[in-house]
Amino acid sequence: MNKRVAVTGYGAICSLGKNTEEIWDSILAKKIGYTYWEHPDKSVKAKYFGRINFPLELQMFSKKILKNMPRFAKLGLMASREAINMAFGSSQATIVSEYYEPKDCGVILGTGWGGIDETIENNNIYVNTGFASTLSNLFAMPSIGTASIALNWNLRGYQNTPSAACATGSISIGDAYERIKMGKAKMMLAGGGESILGNYGIWTVDILDALSKEQVEPKNACCPFSAGRTGFILSEGAGVICLEEYESAKSRGANILAEITGFASFTDAYDMTAPAPDLAGRVWAIKDAISDAQIMNEDIDYINAHGTSTQLNDLNETLALKEVFAEKIYNIPVSSTKSYTGHLIAATGAIETIFCIKSIESSIIPATINFHEKDNNCDLNYVPNEHMRKKVRRTLNVNYGFGGSNSCLVIQKADE
Repeated sequence: MNKRVAVTGYGAICSLGKNTEEIWDSILAKKIGYTYWEHPDKSVKAKYFGRINFPLELQMFSKKILKNMPRFAKLGLMASREAINMAFGSSQATIVSEYYEPKDCGVILGTGWGGIDETIENNNIYVNTGFASTLSNLFAMPSIGTASIALNWNLRGYQNTPSAACATGSISIGDAYERIKMGKAKMMLAGGGESILGNYGIWTVDILDALSKEQVEPKNACCPFSAGRTGFILSEGAGVICLEEYESAKSRGANILAEITGFASFTDAYDMTAPAPDLAGRVWAIKDAISDAQIMNEDIDYINAHGTSTQLNDLNETLALKEVFAEKIYNIPVSSTKSYTGHLIAATGAIETIFCIKSIESSIIPATINFHEKDNNCDLNYVPNEHMRKKVRRTLNVNYGFGGSNSCLVIQKADE
């Protein structure tokens, strides 16, 4: 018999705030988390980025752990601390073992580009001097974030580090959900972290013509589903949720915030950057996640869209939703919270899962802000510019990524 999977904690950090409440309050206030920055290479068209401009609060972590960690992993560690603290009432290193055997607890922190900035920095130092940091290998290791979180809280069970570009965060959560559902874990931390601030890293994305072309006005820089959209905003951050086997969480008196009830992931096998024109991977992911949750299409109250503000994604995403839901899609609010945060790449699916939970908790569906002009080919209810107050019981979080990855999670309100 499959186990139920409860969400008992969550944590996030991005340019909008150092924790979930700050970020959610910023969204409710319709603040945007990206600002102007001039790349030294004038061939780079992008001018707006979602950078964290406040100090990272890392004092409680040991130097032994921190010395090995690139920035993306530190962000994941901070998000994990918030999630652990919410789930267990404390973030001390021994807290989880008061309730669970370490072998029953695991970590899945995905990343797209890992410690690319630190790797390039150490490479340049090595080229110029013949020597670099003795920890260079660890900075380059994508699993360093997962390993450091496991080390800090002595989580000695299942460990994984997915890398599926922009679908990574939701695939991490889906992987953790399935481990607990099958009875192979009792508690998991899952999510994603990303930080690409270096000149070369930014250039590699901009040269693909994927980033926003807006040069002057931040409100035009990220406008998902709006006719004038020109690309996505590259942002840094992390999102992590704490998942537990439902009955175990209930028996220890945990506050159950929501349940993950469905997950699916499929691959386009078509192109490295463009979505497959047949939409099959996206459609299968949504249909199978709903089937996994054992619900009907009409049971969905809100869809947190991938909504990157690129011409191709937003159109194909709209078409995929129409194919799945047919005419019923016009009755379901669909919004993109990337209009506030920008695109956190590997962290996006995780932080947007948290936004789905916040919608359930608050009965507020966040607007898609910066919606300036209707695109006749994108004609769904994108909750343009004004938040919607509505009771939300079940949500979908859909995410897609370079390489053709497609994922969908079903998040449900906890039992009353």
